Amino acid sequence: MADSSFDIVSKVDKMEAENAVNQAQKEIAQRYDFKGVGASIEWSGEKLRLKASAEERVKAVLEVLEAKMIRRGIGIRSLDEGEPYASGKEFRIEVGLKNGISSEDAKKIAKIIRDEGPKSVKSQIQGDELRVQSKSRDDLQSVIALLKGKDLDVALQFVNMR
Repeated sequence: MADSSFDIVSKVDKMEAENAVNQAQKEIAQRYDFKGVGASIEWSGEKLRLKASAEERVKAVLEVLEAKMIRRGIGIRSLDEGEPYASGKEFRIEVGLKNGISSEDAKKIAKIIRDEGPKSVKSQIQGDELRVQSKSRDDLQSVIALLKGKDLDVALQFVNMR
């Protein structure tokens, strides 16, 4: 019997991110505490640019964006948030979306699987994703449960279960 496998990836669905940003823009336009502070969210290439007239307000805009991202199924770990910085009369925060697993994170995940997972499971780094193979599907399920229980720096998705 052939080995069963699945891939571990870290990707952000672009359409869900667009929808979350649109929802956050609507909420910011309607909320009373954002009136007159120039609060906004806009795409700047692949990054999001959050603006407001005060540092506390731009942090509040970030909280609204995070809440909408969570509601749309995008983990906060997928966001690469910068620090607030002054630009003229306004404060800004640059927020990037993380796609792919870095080689250091992939090595950490492979080490966790090797050390704590079932012995029949093999993991292999393939670019910005990780392939996990085993003869037993139950072992693969236990690896997924193991990784979901760990507090890792990346948001993981498990795809291509075969």
